Amino acid sequence: MPQGDKGKYTDKQKRMERHIEEGYEHRGVSKGESERRAWATVNAQTGGGNKSSGSGRGKRDTSSGSMSSSERSRAAKKGWETRRREGNA
Repeated sequence: MPQGDKGKYTDKQKRMERHIEEGYEHRGVSKGESERRAWATVNAQTGGGNKSSGSGRGKRDTSSGSMSSSERSRAAKKGWETRRREGNA
């Protein structure tokens, strides 16, 4: 069972954890290990508990990803070049 209070997680993060946990259980991982891995994944993807303290000035929900705008643009251009080169455009 994972330690720590999960009250600081947003509803979106909790839904994400449940979905990931179900996937691990479907693959045959034990309940406790599935939950541990799921919370570790949520923390890695979103930066941990992001619920605001009510003032509207809490940490922003980082679940949108960790790539900057320029990195996304570079990746999109690279993908386009690959699809064009391979004839899949």
